[in-house]
Amino acid sequence: MKTRSVSQIREMINGACRDELDDIIDELLQDERISVRRMGERLMKKLKQEDKELERINKMKEMENRLKAKGYSLIAGIDEAGRGPLAGPVAAAAVILPLDFAVPGIKDSKKLTAGKRETLYDAIIQKAVSYGVGMVDNHEIDRINILQATYKAVLIAVDRMGVVPDCLLIDAITVPQCSIHQESIIKGDQKCLSIAAASIIAKVERDRYMDRMHEIYPCYNFISNKGYGTMEHMEALRKNGPSPIHRKTFIRQVNRR
Repeated sequence: MKTRSVSQIREMINGACRDELDDIIDELLQDERISVRRMGERLMKKLKQEDKELERINKMKEMENRLKAKGYSLIAGIDEAGRGPLAGPVAAAAVILPLDFAVPGIKDSKKLTAGKRETLYDAIIQKAVSYGVGMVDNHEIDRINILQATYKAVLIAVDRMGVVPDCLLIDAITVPQCSIHQESIIKGDQKCLSIAAASIIAKVERDRYMDRMHEIYPCYNFISNKGYGTMEHMEALRKNGPSPIHRKTFIRQVNRR
């Protein structure tokens, strides 16, 4: 190692597989050069973080693994986005992940930045066995209520997957109109990997829709609030009245408070 320059060591690290890195770290930590020893310390810290994240991801697969042991093979995680906003659709996503799926960073979409969600969204849809997205607009939400609209969005998402799952893992709800075996998991987006992945897909798809609506109705600043009842949004409603994508039943409830 002493005969290698720092740049050569970096190249060696970049080209090494995971199994080789532990031996490389031992050599780096014994090098007489401070810069090289510090490189070894940083690499060791990075690998510990990666191992911890892999352990977390594997723990989030426990539900899927339990169901696979029971004979289920196509297990779809399902989550929704947009039940609470004053405007726009409710979205649902269904996703089946492969057995070896281990993309770091997957978690409840609400705990991720918009940029991180976009990056993970791309990774999920590229690696997924199958996925589908369903949206139900504000008019239908007003007609049948938000819970029924959420059920409908879930059914659309499952129907658009291209394959028929044999089991659904759903965050906090059970869809009564669905004949596929379901398991409802409270805080599922924090406990189950496929549900967390679905939460990211649903959130990104709905946010993109609201960004497009911002171009049509800029006075409500949908690009920032995504239809939720922020103070700025409420002031825009008082000043301009509702847009065609506002949920009339939700606005009436807010006005009664």
